[in-house]
Amino acid sequence: MRNRNRILPIAIAVLLCAMVAAAPAQETTKYPDWSGQWRWVPDGPPRYDPSKPLRKQEAPLKPEYQARFEASMRDQDRGGMGLDQAYSCLPPGMPRMMSGIAAFEFLISPDVTHILFDRNDYAPRRIYTDGRAWPKIGIEDTTYPGYSIGQWVDTDGDGRYDELRVETRHIRNPRTWDQSGMPMADDDEGVIKERLFLDKSNPAILHDEMTAIDNSLTRPWTVMKSYRRMAKVWWPENNCIEGQAWVTIGKEVYYLSADGTIMPIKKGQPPPDLKYFYQEKK
Repeated sequence: MRNRNRILPIAIAVLLCAMVAAAPAQETTKYPDWSGQWRWVPDGPPRYDPSKPLRKQEAPLKPEYQARFEASMRDQDRGGMGLDQAYSCLPPGMPRMMSGIAAFEFLISPDVTHILFDRNDYAPRRIYTDGRAWPKIGIEDTTYPGYSIGQWVDTDGDGRYDELRVETRHIRNPRTWDQSGMPMADDDEGVIKERLFLDKSNPAILHDEMTAIDNSLTRPWTVMKSYRRMAKVWWPENNCIEGQAWVTIGKEVYYLSADGTIMPIKKGQPPPDLKYFYQEKK
């Protein structure tokens, strides 16, 4: 009888431990399988709207931003960088970082979903799904990925989440839509909304319906981005700064040649100002 009295509490404790261990496992089965490595579906250079050419995005730009965009393209045609600062390894930020040029993966948990990229100039995205409210953030506290709050949704009622809805705010400047140098607004008021979900006929394709609300635009701009789950996963070390040959001095960008000297990148480009360097008079 004494042995039975001892065994019963032990059995209850084992059962409770099993229930506690099973709870997280049961919770994780509610989430979709987005494991592996994702990259953009290759159909040309990465840009905000994959359905249109890089320089013909037909963006609903306000006149002042259209003028800046055209000036950026003219500078690039002369050999310059325009407004695109990716050459300097400056983080691209949202929404450009979701172009898929950098491979990424998802780490999903009930309270937060992380998106990790294979480039050192892409900071991780943290999408909070714990029901928190928007924090009060000043312009000095903005980040290139922005601050993201999301919600998992079961769209077909089968008891399993199949869509992640995200809203991102507080994105740091400077920002461009893509490598054409098409500019985004200079303020902290931009909002990026996303719907991420697997293709129903092909689970190797992930869609990201993205809507940008930005003061550079006359109206919200919605596009559909797609990514392919790579069959073979390999995570190389991708450091933007390695092999960096561009040198910015003031407002001019030069190229560091193989002999260690600075070369112009545009015809007729002025040399750097050498006023702080002593030069012997001949």
